[in-house]
Amino acid sequence: MVTSTHETSHRIFQDHPEVLVPVFEALGLPPPAKATIEALTPDATEIKPLERRVDTVLKVEPSEGDSFLIAVEAQTARTRGKGSSWSYYVAYLRAKFDLPVLLVAVCRDRRTASWAAGPFECRVGSWTTQATRPFVLGPDNVPLITDESMVAREPAMATFSAIVHSGSEDAPAILGMVARGMRSFDKATAKYWCEWLEVGLEDTPVRDTWRELEKMVGTYFPGRGTLFEETYLEGKAQGRAEGMAEGRAEDRTALILRVLEKRGIPVPEATRDRITSCTDLDTLTLWFDRSLTATAVEDLFAED
Repeated sequence: MVTSTHETSHRIFQDHPEVLVPVFEALGLPPPAKATIEALTPDATEIKPLERRVDTVLKVEPSEGDSFLIAVEAQTARTRGKGSSWSYYVAYLRAKFDLPVLLVAVCRDRRTASWAAGPFECRVGSWTTQATRPFVLGPDNVPLITDESMVAREPAMATFSAIVHSGSEDAPAILGMVARGMRSFDKATAKYWCEWLEVGLEDTPVRDTWRELEKMVGTYFPGRGTLFEETYLEGKAQGRAEGMAEGRAEDRTALILRVLEKRGIPVPEATRDRITSCTDLDTLTLWFDRSLTATAVEDLFAED
């Protein structure tokens, strides 16, 4: 099953390739900022109906050197047969685009990261025909968030780091630092990154911790049930209810004044203001009933 943590762990590379900095640095490549990076279709399905889909595929055209592909796979646990699937992805993409392929596995815990590093071999006897060795991004090589300024300077890396380290005992402290760092953002930017993080933490124990830290309104992930979305929808519902109540109050106010006018009862300005400023529907209903028999405007407020 594809989880939200799984989704954001690879999708963030599509929208924010600067998260690949640790990979580029480890391989001695020019930083992502100096390369043209394009998201390609993740479909690796042949004509025969055996569906295979890579999480994210990026085409990288460095400022120096040859182009290559990055296939990103988010892996939250050890999975039987995944090594064979990864080998297939690499071979298929290599043949389809005629470009070398770097397979990157994103893992949130060290046990999964150790397994994902492979190698995954296709072996007969002592002979290895093919070996697949993913580059693993996990708790050991994704930098921790050490201060609030990192959040302001590198929000994508800070968000990704918080997701990768969400299983550590320091996760609550990390999230607190991220929240404090996001205070320097404008409202739209903070909303965007807060929701990235909440969706990425959806199936983790610290999601509730993060929800306690969120204090904004709006949504970039409709249907995910984030705090932003709940607040936004609750506000809309409340606004509709308030709008309907306000409309009914205005109607009753107009009826009261109309009845008093038709019956020739003078309404001083202060009394008119008192009637029009009232928003309680029960009170307005009482005043309307009394306006039908009142001989003076004061009769409306006889019991007040």
